[in-house]
Amino acid sequence: MTDVDAPDNPYVRDPDTDFEPVAALTDEAAEDQVAALREAIRYHDYRYYVENDPVIADRTYDQLFERLQELEDAFDLETVDSPTRRVGGQPLDELETVEHVVPMLSIDSSGEPEDVRDFDSRVRRAVGDVSYVCEPKFDGLSVAVIYEEGRLVRAATRGDGIEGEDVTANVRTITSIPQRLRGDYPDFLAVRGEVYMPREAFHAFNRERVEAGEDPFANPRNAAAGSLRQLDPSVTAERPLECFFYDVLAAGEHRQVVEETDASRGALGVDDLPTQSSEHERLPDWGLRVEHDWYLVTDDVEDALSFRDEMLDRRDDLPFEVDGVVIKVDDREACARLGTTARHYRWAYAYKFPARSEVTTIVDVVVQVGRTGRLTPVALLEPVDVGGVTVSRASLHNQSEIAAMGVDVGDEVRLERAGDVIPYVAEVTESHSDGHFEMPEECPACGSPVARDGPLHYCTGGLQCPAQLVQGLHYFGGDDGLDIEGLGEQTAETLVEAGLVEEDVADLFDLTETDLLELEGWGEKSVRNLLEEIEGAKEPDLATFLAAIGIPEVGPTVARDIARHFGDIDSVMDADEADLQAIDGVGPSVAARVTDFFGNERNRRVVERLRERGVDPQPIETDAGDELAGLTVVFTGSVEGYTRDDLEALVESHGGNATGSVSGNTDYLVVGENPGQSKRDDADANDVATLDPEAFFEMLDERGVAVDAP
Repeated sequence: MTDVDAPDNPYVRDPDTDFEPVAALTDEAAEDQVAALREAIRYHDYRYYVENDPVIADRTYDQLFERLQELEDAFDLETVDSPTRRVGGQPLDELETVEHVVPMLSIDSSGEPEDVRDFDSRVRRAVGDVSYVCEPKFDGLSVAVIYEEGRLVRAATRGDGIEGEDVTANVRTITSIPQRLRGDYPDFLAVRGEVYMPREAFHAFNRERVEAGEDPFANPRNAAAGSLRQLDPSVTAERPLECFFYDVLAAGEHRQVVEETDASRGALGVDDLPTQSSEHERLPDWGLRVEHDWYLVTDDVEDALSFRDEMLDRRDDLPFEVDGVVIKVDDREACARLGTTARHYRWAYAYKFPARSEVTTIVDVVVQVGRTGRLTPVALLEPVDVGGVTVSRASLHNQSEIAAMGVDVGDEVRLERAGDVIPYVAEVTESHSDGHFEMPEECPACGSPVARDGPLHYCTGGLQCPAQLVQGLHYFGGDDGLDIEGLGEQTAETLVEAGLVEEDVADLFDLTETDLLELEGWGEKSVRNLLEEIEGAKEPDLATFLAAIGIPEVGPTVARDIARHFGDIDSVMDADEADLQAIDGVGPSVAARVTDFFGNERNRRVVERLRERGVDPQPIETDAGDELAGLTVVFTGSVEGYTRDDLEALVESHGGNATGSVSGNTDYLVVGENPGQSKRDDADANDVATLDPEAFFEMLDERGVAVDAP
């Protein structure tokens, strides 16, 4: 490779980023500039990732990169190994399986020092005195990367050790993995590395996911694995992945290397790379990044044990996640003599760390905005094992609980799992902060003022808040909403991010085939199906519509009660709290939520925009018979031949009132098969008569309601 530190490359030292207009360049000038930019960018990547000594500012680097991309696009000069491939290529249908040139075996491991000493004894009995290389056991995803004539041609996950998934397109997006090697490299090179997500980047990435209403990754390893195995390389490119290399699997001439390489060694040969430590020195010469700070060569296994203990003590200060130390025989000839088992190398052993448990540190507190606008503080944690489950976040519930515990960023806390499922912060075990976390005065998603209702906080932005919009759109088309198949959370997020649903959920009904086909990964069939589902959802019944638009505390059951009472959407929108509380089962809190929702002009505008686009909530017929007038009936359990909705509609169609809960106003509780206990207890407490299904149908007959009993 050319010495790019030479003065004839203008983009290496103090580059001038005041570029000529693209239109002013000839084809030849553009090609020359592209070649110089690629060379310089590769050099800057090497200085930043391998040498850890950059010579230009990040902003200057970005300008060089943007210029290269601009020229490649304008003059059609992109190549497969250009640095710009880091932005990702075309989405894949699936990850193909490929065979490794050399098996990628696992490493035997234990968390007990005596097991490590036993390993040392076995090694010395077999080959005599040895030295060991000790290095971090990175907690990421192992990959094999292959270079031919210095160019990256393939990358694969470890898989089962014999075959792995082809992740070449995704690996090309990782800046710390060079597309081309430096220096005097072999014609063919297969190296093993670990793709990981740095600790700080992991927490920032999880913060973004939580703020967007998505579940965070449990730990950096899961984040790295999930990011590297994406079918869309552009998604991988957006993830903060890096890589360390630590082993040469095979090297030499391409046609000979696979047949001649000893899988137990996987090196050039003892003359070329006689030791593991010589590999560690050679890899950076080829532009491949290694971990320098934590690396030890020793001939005493006790030093290796101490090295692991020191790293364990410094675990939380490391910029990357590790789960132990790998101890490898340094001499490659000795490695070849020790050989392998079917599954692991006999010349390497991992001395693992104990799992983190229960007590951990709060790295950050983010505020998540839910569908109804409620703000929930979420603690992002150093991943910790709680009852066998890795936990990286825990709800802090509300401001009152935060204040009571005095919890803030940096504090060490003890976690518990409610019902052995949901993690929560039980107490602060060691405070490293002054005061406690305070909820924001403005919504973190839209900047609207935050209102407080007792211990809870709410965004006042309504359906026009972006965070509420994604969640609201997903709920709007979900099972409890309009039941629009294909409108899942990922689709909702895509539509909002693309600006196709920008103002509120009514934008959904403005979507066109042209709009959706421009989205990456969308085909004609999926677009057509979604549009047909949207069109078919334009005439929901009133109860479904009320549940779908996301009124706080109004789920399907309450929505049905309200719809049956008022009959049409205009009556619901104009109702006051007294009107709503006249409905059995609607108390002051729900009534206030409904009137507040429709008292918000932005929410009323959303309803009007929906109606303008042809969404027509179907009125419920309220002119019922009067045979059951004045009666309030509640059902529990199942009645053969009827659904709960059938029975409630039957009562209401004859002037009665069917509600979901028992109160002092209830006349009858109908008890079917497998009934709930709470309603029967409420009936006893309120002296409400209970009927079995047979008695219920007899009562209907006595009142003149003709119906066939099952």
